[in-house]
Amino acid sequence: MYAEYFGLQQEPFSIAPDPRFLFMSERHREALAHLLYGVRGGGGFVLLTGEIGAGKTTICRCFLEQLPEPCRVAYLFNPKLTVGDLLRSICQEFQIEVKAPGPGPATIKDHLDPLNDHLLRSHAQGLRNVLVIDEAQNLSPHVLEQLRLLTNLETNEHKLLQVILIGQPELRGLVARPELEQLAQRIVARYHLDALTPAETRQYIQHRLDVAGLKGPLPFSDAAIQRVHALTAGVPRRINLLCDRALLGTYATGQARVERATVDKAAQEVFDTPTKGPAETGPSPLPERALYLGLGAAAGAVLVAGAAWAWWQGQRPVAAPATPVASLAPESSAAAAQAPANAPAAEPQAPPPPKAPPTPEAPAATPGLPPGSALIASADAAWAELSTLWGTPLSGAAPCNQAPRQGVQCYRTQRMTLHGLRQLDRPAVLDLQLPDRSRGRVLLTAMSADAAWLQAGGQRWQLPLTQLADAWDGSYETLWRLPPGLRARVADARQTAAATWVGERIAALQAKGTVPSSAAQLTARVQAFQRSQGIDAEGVAGPITLMQLNLASGVDEPRLSAPRS
Repeated sequence: MYAEYFGLQQEPFSIAPDPRFLFMSERHREALAHLLYGVRGGGGFVLLTGEIGAGKTTICRCFLEQLPEPCRVAYLFNPKLTVGDLLRSICQEFQIEVKAPGPGPATIKDHLDPLNDHLLRSHAQGLRNVLVIDEAQNLSPHVLEQLRLLTNLETNEHKLLQVILIGQPELRGLVARPELEQLAQRIVARYHLDALTPAETRQYIQHRLDVAGLKGPLPFSDAAIQRVHALTAGVPRRINLLCDRALLGTYATGQARVERATVDKAAQEVFDTPTKGPAETGPSPLPERALYLGLGAAAGAVLVAGAAWAWWQGQRPVAAPATPVASLAPESSAAAAQAPANAPAAEPQAPPPPKAPPTPEAPAATPGLPPGSALIASADAAWAELSTLWGTPLSGAAPCNQAPRQGVQCYRTQRMTLHGLRQLDRPAVLDLQLPDRSRGRVLLTAMSADAAWLQAGGQRWQLPLTQLADAWDGSYETLWRLPPGLRARVADARQTAAATWVGERIAALQAKGTVPSSAAQLTARVQAFQRSQGIDAEGVAGPITLMQLNLASGVDEPRLSAPRS
């Protein structure tokens, strides 16, 4: 109705999951990466949770489109089933014929036997079987336990059935129940999809309008966009409902763009909640979660033009949990990824580590990705440039073998995410592949809510995180400062002379209340700290745990603070 008025080819804020309007925020990209990693890794369960309207269905659609070729998928979206119903649905989705040997309906065993045969035949043919269950928070514990039993069929390297559970936040609590502990231990990747940030809300609105054919300026004032984010908490479906109604109201009153007052009026109608008066400038408190269940019905009111006109003639009334770094790897596997080394020796009288040098006056950053000719060609050269930020220059061959003697240690992974970069909060070497297919390394030196700053050979670049995500393959190399007195590579600090230092640091954080209390044993303290950081609580004081302990306890290391404008 209002599309032509704003120069659009179609209405931009439909709540239907139209793939043309797909907007992949940093969080959506990471959620997709977790799903794909879980499947490619050959594990048992993968868990994706998020609030109503956060975009879980969008992620699921993208995931199904990007599955590796040799995959068969069964998709269930109505999981309020008994065990028998579940098995029947799985067999139907995989097109498995089930025969009852005698009179009467097929039993559970009648379904399990051909399902197991199907999984074994698929494996022999080089095929994978993936079961995706949407709205999985509605599964009963009994049905979840049956799913766990289905994943017991495995080879030495892979589960023969991989299960993707997608659901609302209650799903996390469900799988954490004591009776489902065995299932929880089989979850190889999990991700909670947070809402959009204020910057991403603006990008989301702009993106949908651009796809709908917008050629002119954005028809929302800055104050209106800020208000949209405050009232919707950055949930895409609620943004669609509110923006659609606000554009209709703007059209009905003949205004050129959406203003804050229009957004307030739209929210009052769509969400059925009061807005604040003109003297109150702070964001409105979010509606109760139960209220959101009725949003689908409220959206239908947008189509009634006569009612909208009458409504707008009335009196116009004048920011998510950090992504756990557990997604990187458990400490045991992270430690295994390091180069092999003997148990580290201690130097009790070693001087304190040098402080990171002050950052020199940096050259102006060039917008966009660096050209291929500016990328760092070799790993040794990249380590050498990175090490100067720690005040511990590493030069020549095998720089990571030199690093412990200077009080730092190298850390590498191929599975870093944008949220992981922010969580570890330290400069790093990233491997990029540019649009012209050239490859090379750069230093990530700073991050803001929606941008990154890169460096190579004295040159700097600034680019949106979305552009970085398209060019970056997830490789990550960084340094971290060793505990005092250690001058050899660390796999588990509990087994070194730094054990006392680790225990004291965590105990100090517990005394401040930033880490939950625990037993006095070192392993118990390490596990308490790991849980507070979202790290797998294995009790191993490995590189990830020590990096986060350095961050939490104020050890002097360079950080990813955004440059001042």
